[in-house]
Amino acid sequence: MTKKLLEQIYSSTPLEKIPWHSKSPPAYLKTFFEDHLSQPDKILELGCGTGNYIMYLASKGFKAVGADFSESALKIARDLSRKKKLSCTFVREDVTEDITSLKDQFDFIYDWELLHHIYPKNRVRYIKNVKKLLNPGGIYLSVCFSEKNTAFGGQGKYRDTPLGTRLYFSSEEELNDLFSKYFKIFEIKTIDIPGKQRPHKAISAHLQNPIT
Repeated sequence: MTKKLLEQIYSSTPLEKIPWHSKSPPAYLKTFFEDHLSQPDKILELGCGTGNYIMYLASKGFKAVGADFSESALKIARDLSRKKKLSCTFVREDVTEDITSLKDQFDFIYDWELLHHIYPKNRVRYIKNVKKLLNPGGIYLSVCFSEKNTAFGGQGKYRDTPLGTRLYFSSEEELNDLFSKYFKIFEIKTIDIPGKQRPHKAISAHLQNPIT
C-alpha cells in the first residue's frame, strides 16, 4: 500500500468504513495478551493505525508504543489517547525502511493485519527491523491473511480491495520459511479472525527472539 493512499483513506474515509479499524482488540488478540504478557512488559504494535489496540494495553498499565506511517491515523490516535488520559506513545515510522525514532527494545511486538500489506520483496527488511527492536527472549506475534481466505475474489496471491489497496495472501509454508531464519517458532497456524462483513482466514505466527 502506498503512503499516499493510506493518508487518503484515513483523512477522507469514516473510521467505521475502514475494514481493519476496530474499537477494541479481537478476542484472539485479547486472549494472547492474557496468556503471554506480564507486568511491566514494554510493548510495541507495528502498523497501529488509530491506536485502539495499543490504548487497550496502556489502560492495563503496560508501557505501550504504537508505530504507523500514516500521520492522519496517528493524529487520531494521539487525540483519542489524550481524551482517555492514557499514557502511551505513537511514532511515525515506515517499518519497511530503516527505523530511526524507535530506540528502545521491547518485550513483546505484534502486528495485526499488517503483513498482508507488505509485499514479499520488503518482508526481510521488515522482519529484520522486528528482530532488532525485540529483546532477546521477547515474543513476536504476527497475524495476516491466509491464501485460503475467500475474500476479494478468493484467488491468487495478490488481490485488490474495494478501497483500492492491493494485499498479498500468504501460506503457512512461506511464513515458516521467512520467520525461521530469524526467530524460534512456537506455532504457525491458520485461524478465523473477524471482519466487517464476514470472518477471514488468517495465519497466526507465535515467535520468539532467541537468547544468544
